Amino acid sequence: MTIAKYLWEIGSIIFAFLGSIHLYYTFFTNKFYSRNEKMVQEMKTSFPILTKDTTMWKAWIGFNASHSSGIIFIGILNCYLAAQYFSVLQSDHFFFIFNILTICFYAFLGKKYWFKIPLTGILIVLACFIVSYISTIVN
Repeated sequence: MTIAKYLWEIGSIIFAFLGSIHLYYTFFTNKFYSRNEKMVQEMKTSFPILTKDTTMWKAWIGFNASHSSGIIFIGILNCYLAAQYFSVLQSDHFFFIFNILTICFYAFLGKKYWFKIPLTGILIVLACFIVSYISTIVN
């Protein structure tokens, strides 16, 4: 097994793990609650302009949950494809480049909107993916 495959799998596992932590925090902790209890209460009774079928609080929880599930999906799918079909993936640069660009977007979001821990994890994933891709090109 090549170092490129290992790095892709490691990066994918880290990404899925980050998404899993985020999902756990969304449903089983108060870590995404505001420290301002009044704001939480206002979100629970405020509706977006789009519809009165949901509240800002429900949308907040839903967005966090869907964000988590998307990250988990990307991580697990990439890990599975690397484990089962890495030799096929090596023949087409699209898979590598599209994933690297996606992780770059998450890094941008992490730098601009989030905090140090998820950004650090994303940058590790990005490094694993870039080195994996370079190793694939060189070999």
